[in-house]
Amino acid sequence: DGVLQQTKLVRYALIESLRNEHSIVKMCRWLKVSRSGAPRLTLELHGRGFFCSVNHVAKLMAGAGLKARNGRRYKYSPAGTAKNNIAPNLLDRDVKVSKPNEKWVSDITYIPIRGGHLYLAVIMDLFSRKIIGWSLNKTMTTTLISDALHMAISSRQCDPGLLLHLDQGVQYRSSGYVLAMHDEGITPSMSRKGNCWDNAAMESFFSRLKVEEVFAQSYVNLDEVYSSAFEYIELFYNRVRKHSANDYSSPAEYEKYYYEECA
Repeated sequence: DGVLQQTKLVRYALIESLRNEHSIVKMCRWLKVSRSGAPRLTLELHGRGFFCSVNHVAKLMAGAGLKARNGRRYKYSPAGTAKNNIAPNLLDRDVKVSKPNEKWVSDITYIPIRGGHLYLAVIMDLFSRKIIGWSLNKTMTTTLISDALHMAISSRQCDPGLLLHLDQGVQYRSSGYVLAMHDEGITPSMSRKGNCWDNAAMESFFSRLKVEEVFAQSYVNLDEVYSSAFEYIELFYNRVRKHSANDYSSPAEYEKYYYEECA
């Protein structure tokens, strides 16, 4: 219960910090928390040494007929949110890694289909260049990248100090995604705006994916693209394809050698 309560407080603190940039109602809906005044008052009480739950404060407020006083909603423009949640470039093109789950990188690319295109989000472990999370969708939303992150987290360990390098896309800067990284203890790093070489490993992977698989196909729908992406990533790239950074071993082989030496 204590961990759950702390998680809620972190979410409320995040909402409070972004109240001038996003709708309070929407942020509470995204993060699945109450939008009453009790959370903010609870944080204030905690800061003064009075520890109590949000529900207890809410009941006291209701019993006393108290409500939060809300001001006018702040109107913002896209330019005003352009710098929201931008992380420093901690990776700084340093792709040297000594163990798995030390540095991850992620990006999004598009795949053409008849009448349009789909979006593919990918997460790679720089240690072995293994693709540890990926997601395919018709739209480039936070759901797309969150699904890829969930796959990576489910299949790997989020070791202390884990760095996840991203670009400055609005999806990666969304409150939900920032919070998901925070909850897992992941430190975000972001490329400089418009500088693709800050994430060269992902650019290289996408190039190989398209030359070796995508450009040879003529996709009609999402099912065809998913099948093609699964075969390339899970069956060929991760298990078979040799990589120069791995002493010409496949990502799966390289990690196997590492764990055998550590045993």
